[in-house]
Amino acid sequence: MNYIFYFLIVSSIIFGAVNGKLDDVVNAILTGAETSVKVAFSLIGIMAFWLGMMKLAEKTGVVEFISKLIKPVTRRLFSDIDENSPAIGDIAMSFSANALGLTNAATPIGIRAMEELQKENRYKKSATNSMCMFLGMNTAGFQLIPATVIAVLIGAGYKNPTEIIAPTFVVTLTAFISAIFIAKFFEKIWPSQKILRKNAIKEAQSKQKIIKSEGA
Repeated sequence: MNYIFYFLIVSSIIFGAVNGKLDDVVNAILTGAETSVKVAFSLIGIMAFWLGMMKLAEKTGVVEFISKLIKPVTRRLFSDIDENSPAIGDIAMSFSANALGLTNAATPIGIRAMEELQKENRYKKSATNSMCMFLGMNTAGFQLIPATVIAVLIGAGYKNPTEIIAPTFVVTLTAFISAIFIAKFFEKIWPSQKILRKNAIKEAQSKQKIIKSEGA
């Protein structure tokens, strides 16, 4: 990614110099740097507020309550994990963070949830159906309130930043539902972990037999 940005910057300077618009390129760089600082500062307040709310929700047991509330749904979507798995709480927090538009906060929570799912994964070389389902749903990023985007628009001086809420809701909801259906569809046609595990056991046993026969 760094190489791509470096290429874009260098090529912009070169093309600006060739076309006699180097002054415009320099002005754009300085203006962009100033705008990025403003946007970063506008993000601090809203991110601090919602991250604090998420931490309070975790400490006061709201996350545990949400986990119990969505348990009938998670039981259907994530059928191969235990209903009392700690991953369910992390999944609930990740979806809550995404719903509030806190994508930066949802990332570490999502990683923690994936680590919990990996602990319950009996065949470590392959992702479970629950891991694939969670990845698809988390990537779709369903958002009720795109807080981060609104903060960026405010920092950029946009006059009506809240008008993005409705289209964002429709788009992310469509992507979210599509991710669920696609994951469930591939569950039906892809080899299950049980089959992969049996094949791995058979392969290991055959290798042991070969080693023993060579030793004999």
